[in-house]
Amino acid sequence: MLYLCVKRLLEGDGMKSVNAYEKKQLEGIKVWRAEEPGVIGKAFGLVIEPLAWLVKKVVPEAAIRGALSGAHSAAKWMTDTKDVIRDGGVESVSELRAKDLELSDKLADEVHNWAIGIAVVEGAGTGAFGLPGMAADIPALITLSLRTIHKIGICYGFEVKTPEDEQFVLGILAVAGANTIEEKVAAMTALRELEVILTKLTWKKISEAAAKQQFSKESAIFTVKSLAKQLGINITKRKALASIPFIGAAIGGSVNGWYIKEVGWSARRLFQERWLMENHKFMDDIL
Repeated sequence: MLYLCVKRLLEGDGMKSVNAYEKKQLEGIKVWRAEEPGVIGKAFGLVIEPLAWLVKKVVPEAAIRGALSGAHSAAKWMTDTKDVIRDGGVESVSELRAKDLELSDKLADEVHNWAIGIAVVEGAGTGAFGLPGMAADIPALITLSLRTIHKIGICYGFEVKTPEDEQFVLGILAVAGANTIEEKVAAMTALRELEVILTKLTWKKISEAAAKQQFSKESAIFTVKSLAKQLGINITKRKALASIPFIGAAIGGSVNGWYIKEVGWSARRLFQERWLMENHKFMDDIL
């Protein structure tokens, strides 16, 4: 059904030709979609379960839920656009929506690498304190994750202005924090529905005010409560080994860098997909 919906949208304006670079990225998106998450669970299994339990006691699901609620606004406020506009050679963020995918990818790569570096430093600093440091580390990591998603979106010409955009950001975080392939597929399926909504709104040039009326809190696909539960499992498992004093600094930095690397790639692939869809360059075998 969703395929037919997208197909109708595409047929309405006609497909455009895909260049060699765009085709390569489409293939990359397809490979990324099929990748199974949950490496931490497979690597350590039951070994980290007691430590993960301790981390969860220090930073419970309610704390993650609170961090998510506050981090969204903080991340949006912290996301500047001047450097992307300058480096992209455009006068506004929206111009990047249709300029050049390879350029957007280069801009996103810089943002991604910067975020990984910050994550490593922050994780090493708080990791030196073991379990007590987790109370500050995890909210900071969530804020950096959301800021990274916001900033990468800017690189492709997408600013967070509507409830749909906010849901898209939370959806990317849900994909990056999936604990199983089933969770990842479910999040990506929901995101595809959002892509259709957002693309349809763009093509019909509906105003921001009208877009807000289209999407209410009651119809939200991704909720802070459900996302906090998912991230609670994912992040506590990652942070389990970093809870050990003295070695926590080295492990904490690595874990944070690894997590932001995954968040960044989820954002890049999904914003690439959205860019291609809005530019009528979506191939059937990806849908």
